[in-house]
Amino acid sequence: MKINKRKIVDGLRLVALPLVPVYALITAIRNFLFDAKIFSAQKVEATIISVGNLTVGGSGKTPLVVYLTNLLKQHEKKVAVLSRGYGRKSTGFLFVSDGSELKTNVEECGDEIFQTVHECSVPAAVCESRVKGAKQLLAKSEIDTIILDDAFQHRWIERDLDILIFEQRFLLEASPLRRTFLPTGMLREDFSSTKRADVIVLNRKFSEKKEIPARLQKYFAAKKVFTAHYSAEGFIDVKKKTAYPSKEFEGQKSLVVSGIANPHSFFKALEQLNVDTENRLIFRDHKFYTPEDIQKIRKQFYAANVHSVVTTQKDAVKLMQYKKELDDIDIFYLKIELQFDDEKEFINEIFKKLGEPKRNNQ
Repeated sequence: MKINKRKIVDGLRLVALPLVPVYALITAIRNFLFDAKIFSAQKVEATIISVGNLTVGGSGKTPLVVYLTNLLKQHEKKVAVLSRGYGRKSTGFLFVSDGSELKTNVEECGDEIFQTVHECSVPAAVCESRVKGAKQLLAKSEIDTIILDDAFQHRWIERDLDILIFEQRFLLEASPLRRTFLPTGMLREDFSSTKRADVIVLNRKFSEKKEIPARLQKYFAAKKVFTAHYSAEGFIDVKKKTAYPSKEFEGQKSLVVSGIANPHSFFKALEQLNVDTENRLIFRDHKFYTPEDIQKIRKQFYAANVHSVVTTQKDAVKLMQYKKELDDIDIFYLKIELQFDDEKEFINEIFKKLGEPKRNNQ
């Protein structure tokens, strides 16, 4: 008999339901204290841009951070990225990169910041306290702008621009259990907190654009809202760094390995590219692979008689350390980029909020 994992998860959500009012009350009190200026944010000597969301799980924060980082670099900003470093094995401030050289490994700093550094080649650090982290990052790098990855709820630091990103699929979510607060649902705070956002991005990933449900429209009505999606840019050989067009993987039988929060969009993208996704190994989000996991991948790869292993870019940065163990297996990650449906207007809005004119060629 096939186990319905969704029903099991929903059952666990119901068990945690009595804790929801407690979480909601604590969150409401905390936000009130900030709104009433009883708790105050601290300013640091740099332009601060926060990227965050109202939910747990994969809304697309890291691709948006990568997009903004590269955009600001094009505009000759001296930009750095600061993250909490969720899931890392270290604590406190850790200098990840000076922009040209990595100073640590993926397990010590976390997979998201490690991926961002690989993508953007900028100074980066992780720290639980964004204020302390920003100050130390400024002391170690010649920068004028810091992008905070996942900092919407971290209100202790002043920001010049607050960007909130939602996964479209979550807004359309039919299950009231998933729409409620933690620990039962996925909400970190109430939808009314959208009032703090300067710009809102709706990430439809690989899906068609849909209207915001009527029950939520009041939270977005007075806001600048932009829609974005993922574009599959081909496959990259994890070991050789060689790029291949997507068409070369059409009809290919692969073992799909995923350790991300919402693998649904990843599988959907592969299916749209006509990649066979029947053989799957799904791990938890922010999974740091162990030698035992690698043996599991090897075993299923050979048992399924597939052509290659296909994974996400987030997983690829963690699998790279096992090049030797995977030497006889071809492993690729799907390269994706965040693209805006109205990129020109989005860029205009970003620089307007920052009080700077955009370039004529943008």
